[in-house]
Amino acid sequence: MVTLSKAYSAMSSSHLDSAGMRLPQRYKTFTSKAQYQMVLATLRKLQESGFYWGAITGKNANSLLGAEKAGTFLVRDSSDNRHLFTLSVKTTAGTKNLRVQCDAASFYLQTDPKNIHAVPHFDCILKLVHYYMPQSRANGRTVDYIYSGSDKVPLELVKPLACCPSTLQHLCRKTVNGHLDISSTRDQLPHPLRQYMQDYESPI
Repeated sequence: MVTLSKAYSAMSSSHLDSAGMRLPQRYKTFTSKAQYQMVLATLRKLQESGFYWGAITGKNANSLLGAEKAGTFLVRDSSDNRHLFTLSVKTTAGTKNLRVQCDAASFYLQTDPKNIHAVPHFDCILKLVHYYMPQSRANGRTVDYIYSGSDKVPLELVKPLACCPSTLQHLCRKTVNGHLDISSTRDQLPHPLRQYMQDYESPI
């Protein structure tokens, strides 16, 4: 259950439920209306993505990813009440569960104390996921790493693990997003199609 602090506490869980949102089953206090809206927008997109597994545990995620190839991943609700989401990914060193941090204006992966590089921030978890996929490593950007004990493990998200089949419409939308830059021509599209594309602009 998600609520806002102070002036935003009037936006109750009953309002969210009536809008058809399936929210993580815990209370979350937000610092601003902007942060609240960012999380809701991300949640809507996650629910359309097909790889958001909701309130499964880390043990469930490990079991689901155990037989998959390295690079297979899913997004789920965090088991830690201080966080909303976790990225679970099968790596060469087994399944790793990475908490997704959320500040006033962005999402980012939890920083490992051994990591000397700043982690990138995004206003949507889908953008975060896409950043760590091979096709986004343009202009010579190197592979990112996470730490497992004393070992550095490559973090590369290759294929989402689907929890439900996607509609043909959604598959077409993702294909268009991945192959065409429609931002300059979006205004020329019929309004229903333009809105449909804007609701989910990710190729994942």
